[in-house]
Amino acid sequence: MKRSIVILLLTTIALASCGGDGEKKDEAQAQKELAKLKKERLELDKKIAQLETVVRKNNPMTAIPVSTTTVAPTDFKSYIEVQASVTGDENVLATPQAPGVVQSINVRPGQRVGKGQVLASLDAAAVEQQIKAQEAQLTLAKQLYEKQSKLWDQNIGSEIQLLQAKANYESAQKQYEALVAQRNMSRIISPISGTVDAVNIKVGDMANPGMNGIRVVSMSKLKVETSLGENYIGKVEQGDPVILTFGETGKEIVSKLSYVSRSVDKISRAFTVEVYLGSNKDIRPNMSCKMKILSYNDPSAIVVPISAVQSTAEGDMVYVVENGKAKSVEVKTGRTSEGNIEITEGLSAGDQVITEGYTEVDNGRAVEIAK
Repeated sequence: MKRSIVILLLTTIALASCGGDGEKKDEAQAQKELAKLKKERLELDKKIAQLETVVRKNNPMTAIPVSTTTVAPTDFKSYIEVQASVTGDENVLATPQAPGVVQSINVRPGQRVGKGQVLASLDAAAVEQQIKAQEAQLTLAKQLYEKQSKLWDQNIGSEIQLLQAKANYESAQKQYEALVAQRNMSRIISPISGTVDAVNIKVGDMANPGMNGIRVVSMSKLKVETSLGENYIGKVEQGDPVILTFGETGKEIVSKLSYVSRSVDKISRAFTVEVYLGSNKDIRPNMSCKMKILSYNDPSAIVVPISAVQSTAEGDMVYVVENGKAKSVEVKTGRTSEGNIEITEGLSAGDQVITEGYTEVDNGRAVEIAK
């Protein structure tokens, strides 16, 4: 009896397992069949679209729906767009004139400084000792010269003695000034009035001329500059209108080109253009912006979307609607800007240019303007 029950249970489990495998096979088969049907539907849709195009073209009685735009004189502007960056007309890295170990730093980033202000000092102990010794010599030479001058005024002493005392005093003074100048070479001095932008040294560092130092920027003399390829020579001039767009702040500034370089860099084959900004609290050095230089402007231009112009073996053409039919018109094009193109010949004000559906029409084909 127990043996029969065990056999029955094993048989049930086996049948259940077979049922699960069958369900998985059915699901996989369904997915495969679904993918096949979708592929067939996609192919049918393509064939239907192709046949509809053929039917429309072969049946002149069927009007093809199109969209149009009515041509009218408009103010057309074409720009040269380039990336540019902000810099300071006075943006300097102050460094010592002689190498040495940094002994003290007197400023911090963001601090206003004046021209000639000492920003940092290097170790110059030996020169300082020489200056102190020379100060004593200078004081003595000055006193002797003044005393000899008083004696000379009283007709006491010789002129040679006076001249000798004067020469000693002037020599001592020159030596003192030379030592002071030598000491100043071990100081970092601001060459301009401005704001400390960065301090790239710390106490104990070895500072070298032209290497690491303290950057000072004059925020009152900001400018935007960029380079243009030599193919733009003659297309931009000083005074051309400019639009500067700062992506970080969303700020837009309308200005003019302040400077256009007259020479081309022999390596990059480019020339520099600049826009002076003066002082602007919202603009900082090293910010980037988009510079749009107005290179062409026609206040009464005929303009259509670039996509509406088709290139053929005979030249460029567009379709216009005339008496309910499509008519091909040869055109001559000019400048392009922001998705539009200038038509210099071929179109007149009031023409209805087909802007959508032009790929499905032929010359003389009936069309219906979509509402």
